[in-house]
Amino acid sequence: MAHVRSLCLDTADPASDLATFWAAVSGGTVTPAESGGPADVYGRAEHENLLVVPVPERKTVKNRVHLDVYAAAIGDLTALGAEVMLPAEESGFAWTVMRDPEGNEFCAFLRDELPDFRIHGVVIDSAEPERIATWWGDVLGAEVSDNAEHGGGWWTLLGATPDPVLTWDFVPVPEPKTVKNRLHWDLRGSVDELLERGATHRWDRPGWTALADPEGNEFCVLPEE
Repeated sequence: MAHVRSLCLDTADPASDLATFWAAVSGGTVTPAESGGPADVYGRAEHENLLVVPVPERKTVKNRVHLDVYAAAIGDLTALGAEVMLPAEESGFAWTVMRDPEGNEFCAFLRDELPDFRIHGVVIDSAEPERIATWWGDVLGAEVSDNAEHGGGWWTLLGATPDPVLTWDFVPVPEPKTVKNRLHWDLRGSVDELLERGATHRWDRPGWTALADPEGNEFCVLPEE
């Protein structure tokens, strides 16, 4: 029904240097902005792009959508301007929870060998993770895994993009969504088909339409090229 075009990250700072930060973290390249912001990040293919989008509102709550990244060392990320929130050594998990220079949460997984594209997960908080993962699996034609072999409790989309490593993970949280997500995704596809499938119309702009999934997660739809 649709395929992923790019990720989009809000910024309230007109002079934001988020593109430089995320280019270094992801392995992408800083490019002139198509989003109206200071700059964007381009990868090797369209689905690896990260567009930095200017917005009037500042971050006020924990992001319900965040990125998982591979890194060689936590010090490499802090040298770029990231902040450690919860080290893996303290949590006992395999990742360190961090913030980017504008306070957006992300998780860092250490690896000896890094791939060219180092974003390996899009993580979406959800009150009904199985239902929303299944909805997005149908939209993107992706396999839905219940992660039973790892103990379960969260649901993962495999093959949501052409990247063989990148997953979309839907994890349960107790709190409801209260504000617009600061990280969203752009799709190429049919607005009418998505509305028929259960998406909600939010607003229209020249060249694209903003919708929301059944749990209110915003995304934008552009026509197929």
